[in-house]
Amino acid sequence: MKTLSRWIPVIGGAIAGGVIALIIASGSTSHTTTTTVVQQGSAGTGTSASASVEPASIRTSGGMTINQIYRAASPGVVDILVKSQTSSGSFGFFGGSGSQLQEGEGAGVVYNKDGYILTDEHVVTGAVSITVTFQNGYQASAKLIGTDPSSDVGVIKVNAPASELHPLSIGNSTSPQVGDPVVAIGSPFSLPETTTAGIVSAVDRSITAPNNYTIPGAIQTDAAINPGNSGGPLLNAAAQVIGLNDQIETNNTTTGGEGSSSGVGFATPINADVKVANEIIAGKKVQHAYVGVELAGNSVGGAQVSTVEPGTPGSAAGLKSGDLITAINGQTVTSTDEFIADIDNYDPGNTVTLTVKRSGQVKQIKVKLGVRPAQAAGSSQSTAP
Repeated sequence: MKTLSRWIPVIGGAIAGGVIALIIASGSTSHTTTTTVVQQGSAGTGTSASASVEPASIRTSGGMTINQIYRAASPGVVDILVKSQTSSGSFGFFGGSGSQLQEGEGAGVVYNKDGYILTDEHVVTGAVSITVTFQNGYQASAKLIGTDPSSDVGVIKVNAPASELHPLSIGNSTSPQVGDPVVAIGSPFSLPETTTAGIVSAVDRSITAPNNYTIPGAIQTDAAINPGNSGGPLLNAAAQVIGLNDQIETNNTTTGGEGSSSGVGFATPINADVKVANEIIAGKKVQHAYVGVELAGNSVGGAQVSTVEPGTPGSAAGLKSGDLITAINGQTVTSTDEFIADIDNYDPGNTVTLTVKRSGQVKQIKVKLGVRPAQAAGSSQSTAP
């Protein structure tokens, strides 16, 4: 696979310039988010785009202008200022260790009239205080409700008058096709309500979550996304949220060392984001199904197992390195990404039957899915659930 330049989460500027220069230059935030893309969609366009299907941007007439999208959506986009505690090294005349407050900035999407706001996990994780600023300048403290590092989703809640809460319309992240127009709104470099526009550059990309698992179904866009856009919406031509802006690929840095847009940005898919957010709001612990294998990032005709972690459901079921998984419960699997996305539709404790090609033979292997550990083992290959 082509070697990619470094990837960074786009959480946005820590207020102390020297701190952010160190963080971004090292390729992560103070929350040590891993952001390497592990697999690109097939043929560079993902699996949901089809040459026989006319793009939505052509099918749909009467799409909104950028200004109309901004006016419809911006009241539901908030600026998020986060103070988090970070450990520091030795200080003072006698050494020792301690901690210091660090400030970071991102964006969020008003989800409902109850005051819940969606953002990225890497924006708010570890927060000791969160301040939300609405488009009209109204400010409110927010409470961190919960996060899921596997999907990079965070939920916060504000106590604000109903007049300040303008929930955005949620779209369908499986609908966008390459070439569809999109708009991003966020707080790049501490500039709230910044609006940029572009197209869907590719669909069904895979990016790496803060805990090193794979997030499938990401939307790639050339709309300018920079530090501070994280958690803000990627909107379609109907001003519907189709993703939360999350990561960028960049070869460009500012004089302060911050990464900046090179025209390759990624948003997490809103369908998965909403599913996770609803579980967090309901007070449930978010759990993902787990097999315990690492998969080759460029397998064809299925998902090829490169490593089986010992003591995992996959190991107990008898999966082996080199196995090519071609179906789950009889449903064809054509790629690594598809396998990861399909497994995540099941709950821990479910038993699935995997169709596996091994040494020229086809086997049916039953796997009782476990609960995904907090952190993936990680490798240069794609890590399955």
